[in-house]
Amino acid sequence: MKSKFKLSLMAFAAIVAVSCTGNKSENTVANENHSRDAVTCTGIKGQWFLENIVFSETDYVRPSEEVSGIRQYITFEDSTYFIRTNCNTFSGSYTIKGDSITLGDGVMTEKACDNMATEDAIRKILPDISTVCIENDSIVRLNSGNPSEYIVLHKVTERK
Repeated sequence: MKSKFKLSLMAFAAIVAVSCTGNKSENTVANENHSRDAVTCTGIKGQWFLENIVFSETDYVRPSEEVSGIRQYITFEDSTYFIRTNCNTFSGSYTIKGDSITLGDGVMTEKACDNMATEDAIRKILPDISTVCIENDSIVRLNSGNPSEYIVLHKVTERK
């Protein structure tokens, strides 16, 4: 019984690891794609703190450092996303297939704020997000088409 559990756990870990490595070739078995889709879609739903928006080693925005005391987040539901920053909100639709994610055009509030670093970074990177990697059900990395650009999210464990 324990060996079956370990084998299942190792298979699950392998599927998650594969989903973080990039798009697969067309020769991938259909059942593997279906399993990966289920893992990715289930894992991304919920609320995630915006931890870091990275453009390069020296160009990044850490929302909690920009505006202390205000947790900025993104929520993924069935097919929609919602982003709350210190000042504005963004929302739109998303689709996931394997490790590919498409964030559709949506709406955004446009209030003027003292510090708009997070909003500016999100507006800049969001259209280029193309893949998603979920690590340990608590960290999500949304990768841009440019390898040095990505967003790091951390799972919200308590609702505020």
